Amino acid sequence: MSIVIRAEDEPVPTRLEYLRHAVRDTIVPFDVRIDAEPDFSSRIVTGAAGMLHVTTVTGPSLVAARTSRLIRRSDAELFKIDVQTRGQSLFQQDGREAVLRPGDVTLVNLSRPSRLVCAGDPDQEMVAVKFPRALLPLPSEDLNRLTAVRIDGRHGLGTLVSSLVVHLHRHLDDYDAADRVRLSAALTDLLAVGLAGPLDRGALIPPDTQRRALLVRIRGFIDRRLGDPRLSPGQIAAAHHISTRYLHKLFAAEGTTVAGSIRTRRLDRCRRDLLDQALQARPVHAIAARWGLMDAQHFSRAFRAVYGLPPAEYRRLHLGPAAG
Repeated sequence: MSIVIRAEDEPVPTRLEYLRHAVRDTIVPFDVRIDAEPDFSSRIVTGAAGMLHVTTVTGPSLVAARTSRLIRRSDAELFKIDVQTRGQSLFQQDGREAVLRPGDVTLVNLSRPSRLVCAGDPDQEMVAVKFPRALLPLPSEDLNRLTAVRIDGRHGLGTLVSSLVVHLHRHLDDYDAADRVRLSAALTDLLAVGLAGPLDRGALIPPDTQRRALLVRIRGFIDRRLGDPRLSPGQIAAAHHISTRYLHKLFAAEGTTVAGSIRTRRLDRCRRDLLDQALQARPVHAIAARWGLMDAQHFSRAFRAVYGLPPAEYRRLHLGPAAG
């Protein structure tokens, strides 16, 4: 289960020191300074997923320095990635600076001095994912070339990493231990392959890791295009520069098919919309069409096969008789 730490639970005179201890215990020791009134509010939510530790920090403007002195006192050879979810932050390490806006990602080596500046937004939020350096099968000197480099959260690797980290942050307590391990492995595979690319070190990444990372990318591509009724295996394969045959082979190894995976994801999105109070006036066929299911009768049969009831009855059962 996640642990929630609130600065406001501590008396004002010792609140800043309380926050420093909370950061130390959930991430690593930092010299934290707050540019706010002594009665500031801050919230830290932390939990584990496999070998990853996911920590969300919400609070006022601050400066956090990982100094050489602190590293000498506690160096567990850790890295972290940070995803900005609200506000704006500046990361500094190894002579580089990365300015992160919502969705952006950066890599930080916790065994080397670094500095974080969050300013301007009274309610900053970011998610830090801490992990052992050994999880990245790349030379340290290469990884240190990528620290404090902004990874755009709107494209490519940044989109996938950002969305997966935010998903972990929001749903960590919804998964059992096995699912958390699976999600953490997907994230580290994606990071290893994504970071190896700019370094021209793809040959160092094991084939199984590359395959799993490719599947994560493909599933992300599918999720972003579920509303397109023309989505097809050929389109998916072409977008990832692989053959359709290899695409089918990837999904077969996971015990499913491309078409089956698309259908399952579309039906799940429809189910969520049917349970959304804000959408209860929207006709069932319109919800189906929103997710690329244009044949209303086929949708009704497929939905019933999975969830036991036709979509309209399923909605009425969960939202009441007024739902159409």
